[in-house]
Amino acid sequence: MAVNLFASPSIPTEVSDPINARILAVSEDRIAGFVDEPFAAIATTAEVTEDVVIERLRAMLSASVIRRIRQTLMATNLAPGALVAWRVAPDRLDSAFNYMVKEDPFSGHVVIRSTDSETPGSVYRLWTTLKVPQGFSMQRHCEFLAGKVGADAFRIMPAKRLFALGVGHVRRRGMEPGSRSEEPGRVLDTNIVELSPLEWRVLTALKREFTIDEITPNPWRGRAGDAGLPLDEFIRVARSLSAREVIGRFSTFLEHVKPSAGGERVTRYNALFHWRVPAGREIEAGREIGRHHILTHAYWREGGPEFANVNVMAVAHGTDKQLVLDHKAAIDRHLEEAGIPAPYTNVFWGGRSEIKPSEISPVEYEAWAKRAGLIAESRTG
Repeated sequence: MAVNLFASPSIPTEVSDPINARILAVSEDRIAGFVDEPFAAIATTAEVTEDVVIERLRAMLSASVIRRIRQTLMATNLAPGALVAWRVAPDRLDSAFNYMVKEDPFSGHVVIRSTDSETPGSVYRLWTTLKVPQGFSMQRHCEFLAGKVGADAFRIMPAKRLFALGVGHVRRRGMEPGSRSEEPGRVLDTNIVELSPLEWRVLTALKREFTIDEITPNPWRGRAGDAGLPLDEFIRVARSLSAREVIGRFSTFLEHVKPSAGGERVTRYNALFHWRVPAGREIEAGREIGRHHILTHAYWREGGPEFANVNVMAVAHGTDKQLVLDHKAAIDRHLEEAGIPAPYTNVFWGGRSEIKPSEISPVEYEAWAKRAGLIAESRTG
């Protein structure tokens, strides 16, 4: 019988292990853009050897402490995307969740959310991120999904600007409420970038999740072969894509919903914060909110009347609910001190959730649409 050497109990796999914590504090979101030797880059920053990085990442991936390792993309620049809230009857909520997870490759984060009391939008329990590749209609895609899952309403909320983007659960542990940068958050636009067929070939090979066997020095050699390119040409194109800011980070993604085999949780609470700030001050408010280190995401999205016309949203995680609320209160105080009124705010708490990368390839979309019976009405006019 085959033995999985990477699951050996002699190699620690819990995130609380000091060496693992040091590696993960870098590997979650500190390797920006495309790098030729990502595991060596993690090793250098974490001040351990590359052999140790490879051994520990293999072990944590095998033990499902790490869910996936992959080169992320700035998908907002590659395909129109949105956060979508769905109003689904309570008795259909679980089946709707399952459909989004299993049947729609273009829905990424799928979360059932709730509020602490009845508030505007609290009947919208199912939330998804959605990418619909260039040349196809997001509205029609959502109408199709609504019919499949029995949603009687949905709200599409594309990001107009991004202000914070980076997971880093391990490095955020123990962070004090109010911890923030001296400079306002960076503003990232969401303009769509056109790619050539060659660039799509490289991008498709880049973004695939790493298997355990691929966690080695020089990991791109095999991907270059998959793309049918010499390694130097593959790297040249990848560097070019990175320079055009369509490459995100080389990242490890922890299992932050379920406990590990040892009972350890990376995080327990997932909070989506909402603020309504004066029209015309969304970018200013977003940059002030984006200063705060606890946030994994912050963006300008229009919630519309369904959500009391909120226009800035952010996401934070934590193991203690009150501490997450304390972080939110610190951000609220900072907005007040900055002279930015937020007359309405809310928190949507994440419950059941599943996270998967959204497919962004137009070729894959067309094939899926044909299988699903959507192709006749998918192309935008």
